[in-house]
Amino acid sequence: MRTARLFFVGGAISYRALFGWLSPWIYVPSLLVAPIFQILLFAYVGRAAHLRSDSFYVIGNALQYASIPCLFAMSQTITGERWSNTLSAVLASPAPRLPLFLGRALPVVVNGALVSGFALAAGSILLGVHVPVAALPGLVLAVAAAAFSCTGLGLVNASIGLRIREIAVLSNILFGFLLVFCGVNVPLDVLPGWMSGVAKVLPLTHAIQAARRVVEGASLGDVSRLLAVEIVIGLVYAAAGMALLRFFERSSRRHATLDQA
Repeated sequence: MRTARLFFVGGAISYRALFGWLSPWIYVPSLLVAPIFQILLFAYVGRAAHLRSDSFYVIGNALQYASIPCLFAMSQTITGERWSNTLSAVLASPAPRLPLFLGRALPVVVNGALVSGFALAAGSILLGVHVPVAALPGLVLAVAAAAFSCTGLGLVNASIGLRIREIAVLSNILFGFLLVFCGVNVPLDVLPGWMSGVAKVLPLTHAIQAARRVVEGASLGDVSRLLAVEIVIGLVYAAAGMALLRFFERSSRRHATLDQA
């Protein structure tokens, strides 16, 4: 019961604290309006170049934009505590690390899925993309899988926040990296071989492929393997993030650099 309370209640309170000092209206332009403009930009570039359908760009960019809340919010769970000089108190507590940090990841997954789902719905309406009703369950699962796997990468990003001064720069680099490599606006079979190879071990790639296939008429069973791979990738990144957190925590204790900015 204590572990469950730490996981759910502690995670919710921590996530709320990330945005407690901000006006709620900041959420709208940064996480609701911005992905729409990204979708419109690449969709109209695609139209001008006669490359792919609007559906291709709506799905790719909507799912990829989940990386913004997943990378930035997850990293703030570490750097926010560090800049507030409360990280040492968190890490000095006897609370087990697994529910402590994974509980903070759960609201990130939910928010990332909501942002991605909103962008997908808004982009489809604005560009007249038809999404079959039968495709909705598969799309929901693809959006959730994308948010989950990207949060795993966000946990790795957050762990590095124990070592470097400014994590926002790295978060922006990772966002651009995912935008270029994951087949968001350029099909994987058109990318150079080494890039498509890297894409296969990155979050979002398989979820985007699954979402596009279900909109084209594939059943949930047809894309189950893609979704399973996406989940496994997220678990691998989450495990790596937890391992790095423990490593950097111990290193920071040893060198007295835990609260240094």
